[in-house]
Amino acid sequence: MEGEPVNVNEFQELARQALPKIYYDYYSGGAEDEYTLKQNVEAFQGITIRPRILVDVSRIDLSTTVLGYQISVPILIAPSAKHKWAHPEGEVATARAAAVCDTIMILSYRSTCTIEEVASSCNAVRFFQCYVYKRRDISANLLQRAERCGYKAIVLTVDSPRLGRREKDIKNKMVNPQLKNFEGLISTRVSTDIGWLRSITNLPVLLKGVLTHEDAIKAVEVGVDGIVVSNHGARQLDYAPPTISVLEEVVSAVKGKIPVLFDGGIRRGTDVFKALALGAQAVLIGRPAVYGLAAKGEYGVKRVIEMLRDELELTMALSGCPTLNHITRKHVRTKHERPRSML
Repeated sequence: MEGEPVNVNEFQELARQALPKIYYDYYSGGAEDEYTLKQNVEAFQGITIRPRILVDVSRIDLSTTVLGYQISVPILIAPSAKHKWAHPEGEVATARAAAVCDTIMILSYRSTCTIEEVASSCNAVRFFQCYVYKRRDISANLLQRAERCGYKAIVLTVDSPRLGRREKDIKNKMVNPQLKNFEGLISTRVSTDIGWLRSITNLPVLLKGVLTHEDAIKAVEVGVDGIVVSNHGARQLDYAPPTISVLEEVVSAVKGKIPVLFDGGIRRGTDVFKALALGAQAVLIGRPAVYGLAAKGEYGVKRVIEMLRDELELTMALSGCPTLNHITRKHVRTKHERPRSML
């Protein structure tokens, strides 16, 4: 690929060229047939934008808040594992890029840099992603370290009682002893886990991995502070729905009681716009950030965020939305909605 990438998708090819196949396959792969992996991206194509005109869009404001923390753009870095496989500086480079872009990074519990290294690398708002282990002392240790280091929220992933079958990793004979040790260690009693988390940390808790109306209602009932609509980047259950197709269902169930964030398949500013129109407060990006990191380190992650920000700003201007609050459900039409004739 010649020259500087002009969109986020081009970073994927740069990452493929830069990485050993085993690492690229790890980052890019999904579960089994990878149906959901493809659909996470392609489902956005079934949603069209309904632009409004005669609106003053001379100034566009992309800022918002998540759990009360001000960010410059509604795009967060999703928790993803092993950034040092992508670049020697690992999660520290990703954290610095997020800080420069004035947004939030969610550090994975499977980070290849320590909680402390990332915390001391730059000054920014950061969240910490975790699971609740059956051995609660493991979880307690990680959470207390994160809180001590100034992380501002806990993102509890709840869609992985077992690991999904990722066949590219199996074919590549990926040596990952952690995965075997991981099996059976995760607690599946989410409601009691939330109560226990509350007893050991004062940080707000976001629940990541919600895909249904029923689980959204349950999440509100057990008292979480927010939801992340996510299918784990299509790495867990193949033929789970693409996340954009269930976002509105979850938002409807929550009834505005807690914020809903969105994760999965974001590759364009128009994708961000569509997710916001369907009720997300902000979106998370996983693979695009890792591809940027693999291709160009901290600068690559920064460019990925900036590209999505610039595309979102242009989409808002062309759609008649000077602020994020102006983006409404009326600005999009899903493929299930028929255009209403004025005749």
